Amino acid sequence: MSRPDFNQLLTLNVLLAEGNVARAAARLKLSPSAMSRALARLRQSLGDPLLVRAGRGLVPTPRALELRDQVGQLVDQAEAVLRPVRGIDLRALERTFTLRTSDGFVENFGAPLVARLRAEAPRARLRFVPKLNKDSELLRDGSVDLETGVIGGATGPEVRTRALFQDRFIGVVRHGHRLAKGRITAERYAGAQHVLLSRRGQDRGPIDDHLRAQGLEREIVAMVGGFAGAIALARASDLVATVPERHTGNLRAGMFSFELPVQAPRITVSMLWHPRMDADPAHRWLRGCVLEVCSVGA
Repeated sequence: MSRPDFNQLLTLNVLLAEGNVARAAARLKLSPSAMSRALARLRQSLGDPLLVRAGRGLVPTPRALELRDQVGQLVDQAEAVLRPVRGIDLRALERTFTLRTSDGFVENFGAPLVARLRAEAPRARLRFVPKLNKDSELLRDGSVDLETGVIGGATGPEVRTRALFQDRFIGVVRHGHRLAKGRITAERYAGAQHVLLSRRGQDRGPIDDHLRAQGLEREIVAMVGGFAGAIALARASDLVATVPERHTGNLRAGMFSFELPVQAPRITVSMLWHPRMDADPAHRWLRGCVLEVCSVGA
């Protein structure tokens, strides 16, 4: 049995990414004829045409689509293994890191993280972008360097993760609200009007299940997609917001917060990154900064 030619993985990865022989040749610094011969060898090895003519261009076969993500991950992992680890001069580092963060992260951890970067790497910059879903595509294509949030089913299996802190849900109301005085029972909590945090448009959550088990039901009069919106409504009305405690510390300033009288799930907030960045010294430094900033007060 002949041994596989692992150089073909790199060629296959570029061909599937570009979907064009000429562009793939330019990217690999090969002549178009050499690239065509490489494609012919790949077709013979895999027993599939991979790219077929459609009008004036080429389109991938189902087998090519099936292989594209798998081959890309293998190449990324191989490059991470073979990349030498070098020292880094943080004072001279000129780089913009893109962080995709869940709601409330910037408000609570953004300022100390920026201060840390300014002190250690004054030429580095942070770009915060909102995390609207848990899909890992932006980590895969390099648009995002690091993410924070709760790991979900849509998180790519190859993505690296590190827990930052655990959080619990609490209730929050404006000062002067009737729940701001006296013992808060499940009945009093359920009897108030609520704003529900629901990114998927659902009209109930786990807390409603726990209330229903006690024969109680809360009245939800508004639904929002983020913690900041829920707290803003609670601050300006008689609505009760139920939000993660650590993730909303600064957002809740000047409001009355209380422990929930019903069982609520705890969540683990993690940072996530693509394995291609594992050995990158600047990225490792950034991960260390995020971990230390989020550990304060944990």
